[in-house]
Amino acid sequence: MAERLKMSVATRLSRYLQVVSGPLKTAREYLVLRDRLLHRRHATQVRRDLSSFGKFGTRGSGYETGLLYERLRAILGADERKSVVIVGAGRVGEALLSSQLADSQAIEVVGIFDNDTSKIGKRIGPLSVSSVRDLKQEVKRHSARGGVIAVPTQAAQDVADELVEAGVRASSTTPRHC
Repeated sequence: MAERLKMSVATRLSRYLQVVSGPLKTAREYLVLRDRLLHRRHATQVRRDLSSFGKFGTRGSGYETGLLYERLRAILGADERKSVVIVGAGRVGEALLSSQLADSQAIEVVGIFDNDTSKIGKRIGPLSVSSVRDLKQEVKRHSARGGVIAVPTQAAQDVADELVEAGVRASSTTPRHC
C-alpha cells in the first residue's frame, strides 16, 4: 500500500502476520487472532488495527486465514518485490546471496559489491561482484530500495554512509567481527 503506517501499527500488523502464517501451514480456515496473540493485544486493539484497512473478519468465526494473510502482506508492502544490494562479498555476503531468504521475503538482490580487488569480478550465483565505486550508479540503475551491510564492524558506518549517498533508504547490518 502506498500509504505510510505509523511504526506502532506496522509493528502490530507484522506480529499479526507472523501469527497468521502458522495456521496457513496447517490449512486452518478460520483464526481467532486475539486467542493466538497470547493476550498481548486486547481484542479491541486487534479489531481497531484491522478495521482501519477494511472488513476482514466474521463475527463469532474470526478471520479467514488465507485472506487475512494476503491483506496483511499487501498493507505492509510484503507482497511487492524489493530490489536490494549487498555490500561485502565475503562469507556472510555470499551466504546471504545464496540463501532462500530472498525468495521467501520478496527480495531481489540486484548487486553485490566489495572493495577487495581479488573478489571483484567473481561470480556468486547469478551475480558478479562489482566494485564499491560502482555502487551509486548501480543503485540508481536498479532502483534499489534496500541494502545489506556485510562488512567488518569498523567499515560498517562508511558503507552505510555510501548507501545513503547512493539513495538507499533501508539497510540491515550483519554482525561481523574481525
